[in-house]
Amino acid sequence: MARTSLLARSPFAPSFWRSPVRGTRFTALLGVVLLGGITLLFVTGLLSYAAYNPNLAAVNDKTPDKGILGFYLFDWPTDPPWLYRLTQGVHVTLGVTLIPVLLAKLWSVVPKLFTLPPARSLTHALERLSLLLLVGGALFEFTTGVLNIQLDYVFPGSFYPLHFYGAWVFFAAFLAHAILRTPTALRNLRRMRAPSQEGGEEHGEHGKPGEGATRVARDEPDELAAPEPADPTVSRRGAFGLVGGASLLLFATTAGRSFDGPLRRTALLAPHGGAEPGSGPGGFQINKTAAYAGISAAETDEEAWRLVVTGRTGTVRLTRAALRAMPQHSSALPIACVEGWSTSDQWWRGVRLRDLAALVGHEDAPDVFVESLQRRGAFRHAALRSNQVADPRSLLALDVNGEELTPDHGHPARVIVPGAPGVLNTKWVTRLSFGGVK
Repeated sequence: MARTSLLARSPFAPSFWRSPVRGTRFTALLGVVLLGGITLLFVTGLLSYAAYNPNLAAVNDKTPDKGILGFYLFDWPTDPPWLYRLTQGVHVTLGVTLIPVLLAKLWSVVPKLFTLPPARSLTHALERLSLLLLVGGALFEFTTGVLNIQLDYVFPGSFYPLHFYGAWVFFAAFLAHAILRTPTALRNLRRMRAPSQEGGEEHGEHGKPGEGATRVARDEPDELAAPEPADPTVSRRGAFGLVGGASLLLFATTAGRSFDGPLRRTALLAPHGGAEPGSGPGGFQINKTAAYAGISAAETDEEAWRLVVTGRTGTVRLTRAALRAMPQHSSALPIACVEGWSTSDQWWRGVRLRDLAALVGHEDAPDVFVESLQRRGAFRHAALRSNQVADPRSLLALDVNGEELTPDHGHPARVIVPGAPGVLNTKWVTRLSFGGVK
């Protein structure tokens, strides 16, 4: 008897859940928003991973055991040059904006996690399994993503494979759940526009059946509506307003990271919002400082530093003076990083990568393996595809915005390539191996 009484007061009892806001229509509308938003997140996430050219070289590939999950990979283009800035900006900003919608959706379906018996049919069992994977995957993906963009990633293991494989698990569960629940969600959305059989609405303004109100379909009871609803403290319309308002607030305090000027200062929740580092030609955003990378002034001194270039005809060692003696070219290109921040076009000046390739016997630009003086951290080395090397805007930059590179921006020389993620625009370059990608 005591056990029965305890069960009646537990989350497994339908009467435990009393919010009058819950209902299939409330959940359905949130689900439709997430259906479009998460699909776009998944696509832009895959594009971000493809932008690293992971199937080109081991140093670029952070998920070497991806197997068939790498089916979508392709040679990342250099046009338009702002492509990665757009796709990753959308990915991060949309992900943050959807957090209130996701949390509201999870809250709305919590009772489903506690329904008994655990499985009434095969379809019900599959739906419950997809729901568990969906909830776990969503929390994991959004949590790891937020921590990464805040530069406070604390999970054991690398962000790249965990987020990558987690995305596939989450999206598979999301797709299965969508297939199972979309017909019901669409029916519920159609009913939201239809008056009840007695001319009133199915639910009152506060989400509780009003006097004289009639359910649209008596043969399909609302599985999520509370059987014994408490007095309302907010209407369903108000609940939607709270979720939408929270999403707009997160959008307004995040989106500015993808812009310069006043909008950038609105990115209060972004680690790269607010004032730019320093001022003048080098006063634009960076991720790694020279101090963090272990770069000393002694090794980048004019007398000490040499660029080693290897290729078909051998090896050439170049000083900065020798590089400046070569034909100089300028490119207006942005910097865009996986954390979602980016800068507008900066004016870079230096030697074309394809000219350096020709210097060591490559008339047709090959792939190149780039090595940095950087002591620690990911992407100390990176590989670039032949189409990136061949692009006339791809430079080994010596100057930016009319002045010599600062130490934090990669002095004495850095790579800049149109459309490439920031980590592939290697700073503090010490060696270029054309045709030597490994």
